[in-house]
Amino acid sequence: MARDRKRQQDTDLQERVVYIHRVSKTVKGGRRMSLVALVAVGDGKGNVGLGMGKSAEVPLAIQKGIEDAKKNMFHVPVTEHGTIPHTVEGHYGAGRVLIKPAIEGTGVIAGGPVRPLFELAGITNVLSKSLGTSNAMNIIKAAAEGLKELSSPEQAAERRGMTVGEMFVGKEN
Repeated sequence: MARDRKRQQDTDLQERVVYIHRVSKTVKGGRRMSLVALVAVGDGKGNVGLGMGKSAEVPLAIQKGIEDAKKNMFHVPVTEHGTIPHTVEGHYGAGRVLIKPAIEGTGVIAGGPVRPLFELAGITNVLSKSLGTSNAMNIIKAAAEGLKELSSPEQAAERRGMTVGEMFVGKEN
């Protein structure tokens, strides 16, 4: 029964290759080429993961990346309007990504490697800006760190020992 549930989860997941990069290692006989594939996996309902795979062939590198992404999945709180609950900035290495909520109808305004991450998480309205590096690996990992820092209003209210209504009523003072 648990195995059937696992298969059902795997079929709901969508995979997107963010980028493929060729790397080489110099050895005694010359250069040894291999490929690095960065893959994002998500179900469109707030669960998303990132993975990296290395191999001499593209399909094998992608497959390894998908397996790694499934192991590293996390949940992102998404509002009923398809955006994030609050502004956040993610950091990873030299990469910084600013992620802001947007009103309905805005769409995903995000550059290169960050866009698939938002789409696979089910975020449909968001603004983001990459600051610092242009390295795709650092940018997408910074965006993932930012998404991990997000908390829903329910989680924030629970942390403060209040209800969601009490949290927003105190703003009138």
